[in-house]
Amino acid sequence: MREVKVKFHVRDREALFLALKARGIELGEPFFQDDQAYAPDRWTFEDSRLGVSFPRLRTINDRHFFTLKQPTINAQAYISFETEVADRDQMHQAILNMGFCPTVRVAKIRRTASLGNMSLCVDELDGLGMFLELDCPVSAHESAVTVQEALNTFVASLNVDVTRTEETCDALVRIAQLRAA
Repeated sequence: MREVKVKFHVRDREALFLALKARGIELGEPFFQDDQAYAPDRWTFEDSRLGVSFPRLRTINDRHFFTLKQPTINAQAYISFETEVADRDQMHQAILNMGFCPTVRVAKIRRTASLGNMSLCVDELDGLGMFLELDCPVSAHESAVTVQEALNTFVASLNVDVTRTEETCDALVRIAQLRAA
């Protein structure tokens, strides 16, 4: 499946919640999400992500999901495959044996809502603050950049203090780790 997303750092939590509520967007209950990101053995955060496969293991309420993302035109437009797995530890070992290495662990509290085919997530990343993320599937003939621009326009229409970031969650965590060192 092809997906695109846009991500924004949120400066005013209450303003965001009020703007979403004014649009009739009700966020679900918060839940904890534990993600382990992986990269190919010789890949570094300084390397391009385009065309590179990145696995992830995610746990939500004792359910485990394996995802593989491969960025196409930018880090937030990608081909994605996801499936539930029974045993996180066994999947972790399988990923290692496929030639991938763990990069960073991303812990977040997430609240979600759906708006048509768009998924809206409000994430509180441990130590990084709040982020608003919108993503949606795109067909083979749709321009990922055009869809990202439309998502960006939607967020701008909320009139809240946000800053768009092109970084993925794992890159944001890595940057924070380097600053703290």
